[in-house]
Amino acid sequence: MEYRKLGRTDLNVSALCLGTMTWGEQNDAAEAFAQIERAKAYGINFIDTAEMYPVPPRAETYSKTEQIIGDYFKQRGDRADWILASKIAGPGNGITHIRDGQLKHNRQHIVAALDASLKRLQTDWIDLYQLHWPERPTNFFGQLGYNHQDSDFTPIEEILEALEEQVKAGKIRHIGLSNETPWGTMKFLQLAEARGMSRVVSVQNPYNLLNRSYEVGMAEVSIREQCGLLAYSPLAFGMLSGKYDNGARPENARLTLFSRFARYNSPETVSACSRYVALAREHGLDPAQMALAFVTSRPFVTSNIIGATSLQQLDANLASSELKLSDEVLEGIEAIHKTQPNPAP
Repeated sequence: MEYRKLGRTDLNVSALCLGTMTWGEQNDAAEAFAQIERAKAYGINFIDTAEMYPVPPRAETYSKTEQIIGDYFKQRGDRADWILASKIAGPGNGITHIRDGQLKHNRQHIVAALDASLKRLQTDWIDLYQLHWPERPTNFFGQLGYNHQDSDFTPIEEILEALEEQVKAGKIRHIGLSNETPWGTMKFLQLAEARGMSRVVSVQNPYNLLNRSYEVGMAEVSIREQCGLLAYSPLAFGMLSGKYDNGARPENARLTLFSRFARYNSPETVSACSRYVALAREHGLDPAQMALAFVTSRPFVTSNIIGATSLQQLDANLASSELKLSDEVLEGIEAIHKTQPNPAP
């Protein structure tokens, strides 16, 4: 397993990160424990969760993922072996069951969310605490065409101050963003530098063969500011594995179970996806491993967040770290991207 610096910190994180958003919904605690143990044996030291998980967010399952991870730490006693990341939820997204749905990134909500996560995770600190999505109205979760809206949101300087207090209290070590834009990322970095506060060390945004929009604007920020991408949805909800080819809907698969996930279902996306899957098979590659290897190899990526609902899937995803794509495969990927760029942003 390759390890990479998390921003300008002294932490080295595995190039693959264990994602957890199915735990408590599609996976029970025993299955989650088995995934953690398998990932650790392979060399993964980085695990990502969120107060909102599992996904889809429901009041009935709220916070189960963090609870499962906390139970694992208590039973195994290996918390210090892990670099643990979690997130505070933002407003909107149909969430009314977290803090009465009046979600903010102000001091009150940061303290409440963080303390609750620490209790569920049964730990004294979180290594990377992230804002799950911006409080302000902007482009994220597939929104295209920026439409400016004048609305009240917590000033970024106030957010940094509240997070800095938690850093000084030892509850979090570093801060990160998620679903963020170039303007937002640079504003956080600029204000932190001006005020001598903790700087953002990572941005967790979607990135995969069907959505390479991060390369426009954000990739330069990541490299120049040493604020790398933690890539989520690297398989586009499993579309790039090929299991949904020709309209297939395997039993218990994510897109079979949850109709709300339509981000990767457009005709353009399905067409491009079929071409990537075919390219992989032409070269004798597993489509999922090709898609994951591409993401992991990008110079602006710090870690690639993989998720699985079975150990078989997890093993295949882990093995992608050993795959080096040939020039011919990379040229094939670029040829498809040129004719069908970002069909699922």
